[in-house]
Formats: sequence, C-alpha cells, structure tokens
Amino acid sequence: MSIERVREQFRQWGIENRIQELDQSSATVKLAAQALGCEERQIAKTLAFQVEERSVLVVASGDARIDNAKFKRFFHKKPHMIAKENVEHQIGHSPGGVCPFAVNPEVQIYLDISLRSMNIVYPACGSSNSCIRMTIEELEKITDPIAWVDVCKE
Repeated sequence: MSIERVREQFRQWGIENRIQELDQSSATVKLAAQALGCEERQIAKTLAFQVEERSVLVVASGDARIDNAKFKRFFHKKPHMIAKENVEHQIGHSPGGVCPFAVNPEVQIYLDISLRSMNIVYPACGSSNSCIRMTIEELEKITDPIAWVDVCKE
C-alpha cells in the first residue's frame, strides 16, 4: 500500500505519525481543502507528466495551473500528463494519492515556485484520503527535488 511506503520513508525523518488519514476523500484540491479547512492554495498538489521517457512530478500550489509555454521552455517539451491507467505503475501511487514521497526510483521531482508564497502546505501521502502538514523547508528537504521551477501561471 502506498501510504505505508510513505510512512516508512517518513520514519527516517521522525514524522511518520504526522500523516493524517481523513474520513473523507482528499483526492482533489477542492476536496482536500474542504476536509482540512484550509485554502486551496495550501494544498501541495502533485502533477505527473511524461517528458520523453521520463516520469516527472511537479509539486505546485493547489490553485496554480500549468503554463504550457513555461513548461515547454523548461522541459523542452509540451506538458503531457501521464495517462491515468499508467500513473500507479510509473509513479508508485494511484491517482488521487499521487505525492512526491516514496515514489519509484526513476521518478524526477520538481517543486514549483508557486509554493513559496506559503509557510505551511498539505501534500498527499499516497492515498486518496491522506495528507501531512509541513513547512516548505520540510517539503524541500524530504523530496530532495532536482530543482525549483517556474512552470505555472501567475
């Protein structure tokens, strides 16, 4: 189960007990914000893209939208979401629970600068009803992203 892999990764940081398993779905930004009583922008959504042969995750603010031109400028390819039926195989988490934690080893993680406007964010933890409250510094430390990118609309 994906959430258990995330919990195992979090043990090394001593934060495994901070995972919240909600009674309702948090599979979308709107549902997660409602369940947590926070603003949609505080949800750290994880978007899964296919960039040539690479599986790429971009973690962005919940209210941010991908800017096709910016994405293409950075990745040199138009953004193509990974097909829903391939997400779990390529990333290691099912749609609705995709997160930047405990992913398959070849997955590349990027953090979008839209996250920098917040101190606290809520990324998913591998299931459609889980999340964790964390600082941007914790998110960066734990995900160890390849880079911070600017691929969302302002």
